[in-house]
Amino acid sequence: MTYLMEARDESHRLIEQERSNPSHSRLLAAGLRPGARVVDVGCGAGATIPAMLELIGPSGRITAVEPNDDRLDDARKLTVDDRVAFVNGSLPDTKLPSACADFVWSQFVFEYLPEPAAGLEEMIRIARPGGKVVVSDIDGVGLGLWPVPDVVQAGFPRFLKALAKTGFDIEVGRKLFTMFHRAKLTQIRVHLSQLYLAAGTADRRLFNDWVQRFRVLAPIATPEFGSEESYDLFCRAYLGAVAAPDTLKFAIVLVTEGTRP
Repeated sequence: MTYLMEARDESHRLIEQERSNPSHSRLLAAGLRPGARVVDVGCGAGATIPAMLELIGPSGRITAVEPNDDRLDDARKLTVDDRVAFVNGSLPDTKLPSACADFVWSQFVFEYLPEPAAGLEEMIRIARPGGKVVVSDIDGVGLGLWPVPDVVQAGFPRFLKALAKTGFDIEVGRKLFTMFHRAKLTQIRVHLSQLYLAAGTADRRLFNDWVQRFRVLAPIATPEFGSEESYDLFCRAYLGAVAAPDTLKFAIVLVTEGTRP
């Protein structure tokens, strides 16, 4: 897996994103309950763990899995709680025993996986029979913009082509339902959730989030635009739309849940 957003301040961005749009309601809707043994695959900086701890109560336990050592250290610092254990691992190799969890969760990870079906199979493996497997991920982030400046309209196919070459899938959210069926999970449900909504000028957090995205992705995207100047023009036009008072910006998350037979 290639994590495209790797940067020194990525943990801060992830934590701020969670604070602005908490995962608590997604976890609750997907069936996280008191006493559950949870595996959070791709926990990042641990931003979702506080919501999990609130829902599982004093008898629940969490195993947080993350391949990046620095991010794992940030997660440990963010959450000092004896109900949480941290493991260096990733999809499709979590290094966890089979059937060890009641609730296996992954958020904003499948968009980066070159073989998402293998990642899902690993999540199923570590879920107990009757346990929940839940994947929360984006669908079309960046495309929910109106009106669209001409420079953005012309440049977005290049931007998406650059991301696709790395294996990044901007439409992974809509594909999970079929993937769950093919993996023979049962009781499959899909929940639609808001990642962000800005009717008018976006707040500083969302604006800075896009600034960081464009900066970190510059080495990948610039070759598709042909020059730094062309890429910069695209980015400035998009950020102008994010800041515009008469422009709508929105993005969704699709949460797919299933039960291991």
